[in-house]
Amino acid sequence: MALNDEVGRRLKRLRQDGGLSLSELSRRSGVGKGTLSELEAGRRNPTLETLYALTTALGRPLSAVLDDPATGGTASGTGGISGSAVTAVLLERYEDEAAATDVFRVTIAEGATQRSAAHVPYTTESLMVLSGTAVVGLPDAPQTAAPGGHAHWPADAPHFYSAPTGEVHGILFVRYPKGAPPKDASAQRS
Repeated sequence: MALNDEVGRRLKRLRQDGGLSLSELSRRSGVGKGTLSELEAGRRNPTLETLYALTTALGRPLSAVLDDPATGGTASGTGGISGSAVTAVLLERYEDEAAATDVFRVTIAEGATQRSAAHVPYTTESLMVLSGTAVVGLPDAPQTAAPGGHAHWPADAPHFYSAPTGEVHGILFVRYPKGAPPKDASAQRS
């Protein structure tokens, strides 16, 4: 099954399981109703930013709409899901009573910056850099990590990823606590 179809099917199931209409998920996520409808039907390519907005509004980890790494799938089957600067391939999903943790192989494009909206409350991110130098984290407290180094920040606030001096390769850990209520993305923009 193609990425668009699989993501759309999973997104629709999560929305319906949550008892949300297209209009309500659109309102909560800030993603247009037409875009959401096309995503669910598999007629639109999802971006990393759009999927994060939708899964955050659903109170779910990003991996809930991506391929299952345990079955040999990757985030797209062809190299990952991309945003404005970051490409991410889901490597692993670990879940216990307290949290779900997504592990991604990420590439940050040279000279690019990607801004990420806040995720569900108490979500954290950690980046271990394999090559290049990344500047990441909260806009008012940026962290620089070189090869072999790492950065850690709260991801329940707006944050960013950048590679000012060359492409960056790394491993990103995103830890989502269980039982946290979803944030209303439209309220975050006020």
